[in-house]
Amino acid sequence: MPDVVTAEALPTADAFPTSLSPSRASDFTTCPLLFRFRSIDRLPEEPSPAAVRGTVVHRALEWLFDLPATQRDHEAARTLVQRALTELEEVSPAEADVLRPSAGAPAELEVDHLITGYFRLEDPRRLEPHAREVAVSALLEPAFEVRGFIDRVDVSPDGLVRIVDYKTGRAPSEAHSGSAMFQMRFYALAWWRMTGEVPRMLQLMYLADARSLRYEPDLEGLQATERRILAVRDAIARAADAGRFDPSPSRLCDWCSHRRLCPAQGGELPPLPPRAEWPTAITPRRGRVSPA
Repeated sequence: MPDVVTAEALPTADAFPTSLSPSRASDFTTCPLLFRFRSIDRLPEEPSPAAVRGTVVHRALEWLFDLPATQRDHEAARTLVQRALTELEEVSPAEADVLRPSAGAPAELEVDHLITGYFRLEDPRRLEPHAREVAVSALLEPAFEVRGFIDRVDVSPDGLVRIVDYKTGRAPSEAHSGSAMFQMRFYALAWWRMTGEVPRMLQLMYLADARSLRYEPDLEGLQATERRILAVRDAIARAADAGRFDPSPSRLCDWCSHRRLCPAQGGELPPLPPRAEWPTAITPRRGRVSPA
């Protein structure tokens, strides 16, 4: 059964954070300063072509299952990609602009290889998803919950649950597959806490090279994931109390939108906003999709 929020479970005035999503938890473990910029300063970021392509392809694959099963073919998916691009141009012109080769030119997508990769991984004519674009949230402790969006939930005829997430990048190496699966374990934990049911399968579908990562969670593993998330929450709270979110330089810095503000990159760190202005709930941002 879903968790019931009682009066004593409501956030206190100074609690931080009162919620986390997989992406924001990953931000903090990757670089606490990146977490601060995104979740406290809430600085804008320029959309990348890869992220915008990911958003469009996700939208098209969501719509694909609105069609009758017999019509879910490659050509239909291409048509839906163009429909998703048209929608993006209408609702978020700034994101569509990153796909234009020049000012005033039509936005261009090079995603046919991603659609081909999807059809190499599964036949959508044989599937009827239980749900798509599923918002999940669950209390782990009073005044703290996890939140996220699941691309797709499948339920087999005998009731077994599979959680699926599409990625438009390439599959990670074996050494990094555990980190990639953290997001899925996060979702599985939320699903278990909401429904009391441990999903049978977690599946990441990497469309760029038509590869999948699969993981069969168990109760012990989900409990370990919960402890890890609570540990991240506690580390964020300590950083917040100290007023320090230090940078963690790595190769990922080359792609960071905030390098000019990072002291590890020679930038000047802006003052930390007053705590009264911080959002307590670190919620997932839906709309822009990471390719990785």
